[in-house]
Amino acid sequence: MGNLQDLSERVDRLVLRHEELKRSNALLEARLAAVTAERDSLVSRLAAARARIDALIERLPAAQPAPPAPGEGA
Repeated sequence: MGNLQDLSERVDRLVLRHEELKRSNALLEARLAAVTAERDSLVSRLAAARARIDALIERLPAAQPAPPAPGEGA
């Protein structure tokens, strides 16, 4: 009868551990979803910033040669 009692206690502990792991997994999945959403938002913001920078670069005047420094050339 002792073996049956030991087995029952081990099964009970196993069930509790399984429930703890399920809760931990659910929390990890929620955190993963939040981090994934944050990453997607940051990627989107980065793309928008790059587009703004590219637009600003396009508006810059074309580079002109620098005038010679005093004492150089003629």
